[in-house]
Amino acid sequence: MSVADRLAELGIELPGVAAPVAAYVPAVVTGRYVYTAGQLPFVDGALPVTGKVGAGVDADTATAQARVAALNALAAVASVAGSLDRVARVVKVTVFVASDPSFTGQPGVANGASTLVGEVLGDAGVHARSAVGVAVLPLDAPVEVELVVELAD
Repeated sequence: MSVADRLAELGIELPGVAAPVAAYVPAVVTGRYVYTAGQLPFVDGALPVTGKVGAGVDADTATAQARVAALNALAAVASVAGSLDRVARVVKVTVFVASDPSFTGQPGVANGASTLVGEVLGDAGVHARSAVGVAVLPLDAPVEVELVVELAD
């Protein structure tokens, strides 16, 4: 089954690539690898949720936002790879969580990104991961997701 077929089966539409908010590109290819820039959970060019997780943004909302950011990261991969069918493996997912100092549930929030990648890419979506709590993210986003992906050819 193609990735496009899997997305359709899941009822997920790959969004357009989010416009960079500064001087960078959404993704680059070097050799057989794609590195994405940090992707925010933009929906139609806007952040539907802002703030710190654990203080104004609950963990379930942040988890859903990590899923959106991961979908945006996959769109960035597709934009430079030509197709998500070229993905041999997701090597690493890094999830940054803008956290209240008392919040320690970053791994649970990061599961939103990891689950989405696995649903969309199956075995090729099994990956290493870091879930990092940070003081603040660009535009006051609650989460940011980066991917490192190996291409099949």
